[in-house]
Amino acid sequence: MPELTFDNLVDDGNYLGSERARIENKVILDELERKKKARAMAVPTDDNRVKARLREIGEPITLFGERAADRRDRLIYVLSQINAARGEDAIDVDAKSESESEEEAEEFFSPGSLELLEARRRIAEFSLPRAQKRVTQQKFDSKLPLSRIIDIRKRVFADVKTFSNLGSQIGDERPVSLVRFAPNGEVLATGSWSGSVKLWNVPACTPIRTLRGHSDRVGGVAWHPQATLSQSTDSVNLVSGAGDACINVWSLNSETPISVMKGHQDRICRVAFHPSGNYVASASFDTTWRLWDINTSKELLLQEGHSREVYAIEFQDDGALVASAGLDAIGRVWDLRTGRTAMVLDGHVEGILTMAFSPNGYQIATGASDDTIRIWDLRSLKALYTIPAHLSNVSDVRFFRSDGTIPAHIMQRQNQTGDLAHVNGTTEEPEEQSNNDDDEGMEGSAPPPMTTEQKREALAQEWRYRPGLYLASAGYDGLVKVWSADDWQLLTTLQTDGSKVMSVDLSTDSKLLVSGTYNRNFQLFASESGM
Repeated sequence: MPELTFDNLVDDGNYLGSERARIENKVILDELERKKKARAMAVPTDDNRVKARLREIGEPITLFGERAADRRDRLIYVLSQINAARGEDAIDVDAKSESESEEEAEEFFSPGSLELLEARRRIAEFSLPRAQKRVTQQKFDSKLPLSRIIDIRKRVFADVKTFSNLGSQIGDERPVSLVRFAPNGEVLATGSWSGSVKLWNVPACTPIRTLRGHSDRVGGVAWHPQATLSQSTDSVNLVSGAGDACINVWSLNSETPISVMKGHQDRICRVAFHPSGNYVASASFDTTWRLWDINTSKELLLQEGHSREVYAIEFQDDGALVASAGLDAIGRVWDLRTGRTAMVLDGHVEGILTMAFSPNGYQIATGASDDTIRIWDLRSLKALYTIPAHLSNVSDVRFFRSDGTIPAHIMQRQNQTGDLAHVNGTTEEPEEQSNNDDDEGMEGSAPPPMTTEQKREALAQEWRYRPGLYLASAGYDGLVKVWSADDWQLLTTLQTDGSKVMSVDLSTDSKLLVSGTYNRNFQLFASESGM
């Protein structure tokens, strides 16, 4: 299959050629229209009135485990279904509030610069082949035998459950607000409330350099996608955002910033690097997020859309989408190629503090002050699952991600042992011979041993499947938790030596997990396979 590019991208005219396809397309459009009308519907916000309205239309006033926000969502859904059945545009749910409501907001566009137009085109050109590659890999993974998937999950999750405390280090004189591994997994960047960004060797936890340039607390730190890999140490390797409303751009050879990008009117929280390495996004307390050209240090886009402070910002791995979330408890997914909103993440009852795209490209995890993690699906445009994650604020969420290649320490161990069963720190006991002795009529014989090449291919298959298979979360209850990312079950809980865990991250080689705490230190955890 030829690589998909912006120039050879064409509309598939055959998709709507069949009657079945037309019907399926109509169902999808009808559902989108119903959701659009549902969002514009005026419904009570008082829980007692919501229950009363549910009783009027013959629905249960509450379901087991249902919260007030979920109950209101259910009322909206039921009423929108009634509307669709009747062919009506609206139902008078709350006549008084509807008559006094504000006029429906109309979509409007602001003029953009030619630089923004060119950036959108370059982002489209960058994202199309990456999306094609991702979808091709997902199609391949979908054909894996169930037994093979179960085997991979067992190996990976067994390894994750072996995470244990490797050590801790005082990171600064004030709380460590953010921790991020470099792409090679050998360098750690920490940001703190003192305004400094520090680089550390890991797992030795020895300091490399302190980057000084901020005059207020650091809220966001992000590595260039190729930093510590192919990127020159004299070039842009790191960006940070802080309470001084500045974004500092750093190399690895200097303690002073290469450039400073200014434009925000209030404190900057999170920052994120676009997968191409050419753009940076920043979230700020001025209720906007902004897109910057890292090569020219110019602001390309000032994006509004939140009613309160914007706290989190994250790019999809393809580079086509960016998600923002804030203290208004609302998240939004934006299409960078068009500037339109692709999805609204409405479900948290308190401010969203963190978010992360899954490597699969269509799921997003958000953590909020309501102590929960919500999983959203871009395909169905709704929340898939709610994880009651922590006893206090969920401060950070990170999926495990890698480029799918086998890490050096795993390959070295396989070469030394020659046994795939020990690759991920687990051992497989041979089946008891007696199991087959008692089975009559069974010609049981052990499968032939795998060749070295077959073992290597099985290992490579496992590491291609592994990205996005689990995620880590940090909370103000002093805990770091690791969750499976397919059934969202708890895999392990790690106790830190801090009362509040401010941040968490996973290394791309699966060896290490790090947490940054309010107690001014960062703590490393290692799996058995990484020791």
